[in-house]
Amino acid sequence: MLVTIDPKPRAPRPVWLRAPAPVGENYHNLKKLVQKLDLHTVCESAACPNIGDCWNRRTATFMILGNVCTRRCGFCAVQKGAPLAVDYDEPRRVAEACAALGLKFAVITSVNRDDRKDGGAELFALTIKAIRARLPGCGIEVLTPDFQGSHAAMDLVLEASPDVLNHNTETVPRLYRQVRLGARYERSLDMLAYVKRRRPEIPAKSGLMLGLGETLEEVHQVMRDLRQSNVDILTLGQYLRPSLKHLPIIRYVSVEEFSDLKRLGYELGFKHVESGPLVRSSYHAEEAVA
Repeated sequence: MLVTIDPKPRAPRPVWLRAPAPVGENYHNLKKLVQKLDLHTVCESAACPNIGDCWNRRTATFMILGNVCTRRCGFCAVQKGAPLAVDYDEPRRVAEACAALGLKFAVITSVNRDDRKDGGAELFALTIKAIRARLPGCGIEVLTPDFQGSHAAMDLVLEASPDVLNHNTETVPRLYRQVRLGARYERSLDMLAYVKRRRPEIPAKSGLMLGLGETLEEVHQVMRDLRQSNVDILTLGQYLRPSLKHLPIIRYVSVEEFSDLKRLGYELGFKHVESGPLVRSSYHAEEAVA
């Protein structure tokens, strides 16, 4: 049954959701670097509210395999449509950007590439290897798609030994048909559990957006399911609507509720929990493995 989502938020945006403006010398220098190397970042493509903060700290989440996604998730600002050709020089340029920034921890994500048998896993592996060759001491987190459930594709990524393997569940199962079109909750859990079976020493990470109409008990159940899948790191943040074409915000979750969820996360056994209105899956990612 299709779930109807109320098109109107229940309250004006609260003051705690104000993020730093994208200004400053570091911000502009990083923007020039990304343009010079012809790279994409999820910070820009997904309209992340933390871009001003992160870029001024000279950190960014690089998005490989182009900036056109083969899925049409209702929450995401990334462009949808026919995918771009795979650019096999992209891993080298990502590594060059990481070196120019002097990164100690890099985060790599991608659009969904359902047009490819491996879902783009090969490019994740090549990018990890390129960064390792250029910056041997740099930690690397990858935020992967579900690869349509292919364990063989996930093996390609794991064999390159990222320091953290992140795959977001994003929302509760009841809302998947609206929020994550083309994805399946059980498939995401399976992929996370497979990571821990295949490479138990690599921390597994997942995250949820709140405010899309989920109930508190549904959030609690997803947290329990993630721990059952041996996920180590959890992120919880407020969904923010990128445009009027995207899913509406049903409610703003209070700072106190986020604090309660963080406390529950540690009680359930997560090794690290980031929970707050402006938390995103890659925000301050290096702190989870410090």
